[in-house]
Amino acid sequence: MIVDYYFSSISPFSYLGHETLCTVADRQKATLRFLPVDQGIVFPAAGVLPLAKRSEARKRYRLVELQRIAEMRDVPIQPQPASFPTDPSLADRIVIALCQSDFDPRNFMLETFRSLWTRDQNIADEAVLRQILATCDLPQDKIIQEAGSDVVARQRQDNSEQAVAIGVQGVPTYALNGELFFGQDRIEYLESALMTGRKPYTAQ
Repeated sequence: MIVDYYFSSISPFSYLGHETLCTVADRQKATLRFLPVDQGIVFPAAGVLPLAKRSEARKRYRLVELQRIAEMRDVPIQPQPASFPTDPSLADRIVIALCQSDFDPRNFMLETFRSLWTRDQNIADEAVLRQILATCDLPQDKIIQEAGSDVVARQRQDNSEQAVAIGVQGVPTYALNGELFFGQDRIEYLESALMTGRKPYTAQ
C-alpha cells in the first residue's frame, strides 16, 4: 500500500500531522511517498487564497486551530513565529534529494518543521538546514548539492503539477489509490481505509 504525501516544509498543518501519519503508515505497513509541492502553484489552481489575502476572521481562526490541534496531537507549536512566512523551496528540495539518494526523509522533515514552528528558525537559511542534516546524521554537502540541481527543482514542479491534476486543494493531502484525504484531521480516515482495504470513494 502506497500513500502519496503532499506537503510543504512551511506548512504548520503538515507539521501537526507528520508524526501521526508516520505512525499510522508503520502500523498499517504502508509506504509513504514524499511529495513536497509549491503552494504557489497548488493554491491558485484550487481557488485558495494565500494566507496574507485571507480575511482577518479566517486568520484569527487559523491561529486558534493551530493551538487546538497541537494540544490534541500533543505537538508543541509557536503559532506566530517571526520567521514565518519564508521560502520553503530549499527544504522541500532537500527532501526530494534525500529520497532520490535512498535516505528516509522523515526525521529531517520533522526537525525542519520543529525548527520553524518551535524554535523560530528561518528554514530558508542553508546554514539552518545543514545543521538539521547534521543532527539527523545525513550527509550535508552531497544532499545540498543535489538539492540545488535542475533535476530536483523539476521534480518539485512535477509534484505540484501532479497535485493540481488530481485535485489537491492544499497541504497536507494524503492520497491512497486515487482517493484524497485533505488535512491532518483526515489521518484517521486514511487509517480506516488502509485497515479495511476498501475500494476508493469517488465523486462519480
